[in-house]
Amino acid sequence: MKTLSEKKFILLTATLLVLCFLSIIISTGMGYISITATDIFRVLAAKISGNPDLQSGIESTIPYVIMDVRLPRILTASLVGAGLAISGVIYQGILLNPLADPYTLGISSGAAFGASIALLANLSMLGQFSIPVFAFTGAIITLMVVMYLSTFNGQISANTLILSGVIVGAILSAGISFLKYIADEQVAVIIFWLMGSFVSATWKGVMLVGLALIFGMIVTLFYGRDLNIMSLGRRSSDALGVETAKVRIILLLTASMVTAICVAVTGIIGFIGLIIPHLMRFFVGPDNRKLLPVSALAGAILLLAADTVTRAILPVEVPIGVLTALIGGPFFCVIFRKKQRGSSYE
Repeated sequence: MKTLSEKKFILLTATLLVLCFLSIIISTGMGYISITATDIFRVLAAKISGNPDLQSGIESTIPYVIMDVRLPRILTASLVGAGLAISGVIYQGILLNPLADPYTLGISSGAAFGASIALLANLSMLGQFSIPVFAFTGAIITLMVVMYLSTFNGQISANTLILSGVIVGAILSAGISFLKYIADEQVAVIIFWLMGSFVSATWKGVMLVGLALIFGMIVTLFYGRDLNIMSLGRRSSDALGVETAKVRIILLLTASMVTAICVAVTGIIGFIGLIIPHLMRFFVGPDNRKLLPVSALAGAILLLAADTVTRAILPVEVPIGVLTALIGGPFFCVIFRKKQRGSSYE
């Protein structure tokens, strides 16, 4: 696969940025109450400048709908889509497996199990960070177990990696089912959350996911060159001066942290980290330094589009996790079939 030239990469990135911005504006205007782009910009300008006169003449409910109802949900969907996409790039790059993503490796289930415990026990010792901390702990423990099950003689077996993730994910699903069984009155909250939803999105959630995404992007871009070299194999990367073990741990922890916070805020949303890296790799090639930013933008656009469909177009709101599974499931089957036929990982 050829690597995209710098000029074409900049053009693609700029195009995705514009599409992402337009998607946010269009999505903000869609819903039970239709809002024009002009009114959206006027409300945003009034909020940013602190001058309420800029939104004079606009119906009084419009600013509330934009700032307190739609924008937190829309921005959360965009940021979570970006976070899951870069996590998928990291997992696939480090583990050299085209089927690796937070969902198929069981990382999302681990984060969900940890967060479910926090929800069920109503733990608030760390305030609003209680659920993210438990989700991160669950994700890390799951990652360690999956890596242990798929490591032989000090080497990670790509052939058993996904199988290990499926096994651990099945065990965690059983654990989550048990938690739902003993949850009584809270079972509805846990079930709705596990299916993935942006209904309860808040500005605090936007800030939390945004900070995690920025941190994750900085770390992964910093190690982007090392990640490229690691794709050549451990012996080659060690010979070229890359501290393979250290970089692998840092990137895996970073990807798991981003995934855990996304899951803690929105619940389980699968296959975004699987679909987007493959689509973007087709356009920009295997260079992770280029793949990471375009995947983040494409992930934001895809998940926002899916949420807009279920929120503003479908007659009944379908949980976003269900919708992404319906889209990603067939895609997963196609990739798995190609892998079985001996297609090389690019």
